Amino acid sequence: METTTFTIGGDMPVHRLGFGAMRLTGRPASLERAAATAIARRAVELGVTLIDTADSYDFGANEELLAEALHPLRDDVVIATKGGQINLGRDWIPLGRPEYLRQQAELSLRRLRVERIDLYQLHRVDPTVPLADQIGALRRLRDEGKVRHIGLSEVTVEQLVEASRIAPIASVQNRYNLTDRRSEAVLAHCERHGIAFLPWLPVAPLTGAGTTDAVTRVAARHGVTTTQVALAWLLHHSPAVLPIPGTSRLAHLEENVAAAAVALDAADLAELAA
Repeated sequence: METTTFTIGGDMPVHRLGFGAMRLTGRPASLERAAATAIARRAVELGVTLIDTADSYDFGANEELLAEALHPLRDDVVIATKGGQINLGRDWIPLGRPEYLRQQAELSLRRLRVERIDLYQLHRVDPTVPLADQIGALRRLRDEGKVRHIGLSEVTVEQLVEASRIAPIASVQNRYNLTDRRSEAVLAHCERHGIAFLPWLPVAPLTGAGTTDAVTRVAARHGVTTTQVALAWLLHHSPAVLPIPGTSRLAHLEENVAAAAVALDAADLAELAA
């Protein structure tokens, strides 16, 4: 791992191992308010400076909880949120009309109790709306000072390149982990262009005897858990990767954060890469 920090957008340094707040509200965790706020505060105490949420997580309640737990926000702590997708129970529906994106950004500002969103991510590209219109709406929010940096989620290299012609893109959040590397080309593009890559679902269920055995062997050699190995692999794999593992348990949070200290060697990485 070359460094423990990454500077998003060229001016916003964060620790590379962040925290995904989705599980702090709603089901299935159904945490009590005090327990959820304690986890958010503990993440910051442990050195986490990048926290990821979205307006669609429990209909905005997730953003409100983070504001309650962390207000006033420390200067070095970045809350990244997302807009452009609605959640209707099991169904997630992209909604990228410019007027909707503006409305949701305004609501996120209010719920997070901030004057500017440090990182505002398009949650999903809406296939029914021209990408230029969706990115243009975010660019206008940035020009008005309501958004500091723009990010994308679940995009191809082609979409990332197209969006970058309209506005500077500071981050990409695609599904990526040790056993799901379909976004390798997107990650490579991000690394070449100094764009932060935030893998969602950074720790997937390990499937396949070969993968499970390799992770178990590496974990045993280092005296750590397989989850910590999976996170450490991400941090070693590319300096542009900023994992954002989520949890609803304090002990699991502490385990995840400790993964940043796991030093994998060349033999470990070769075994995991295979």
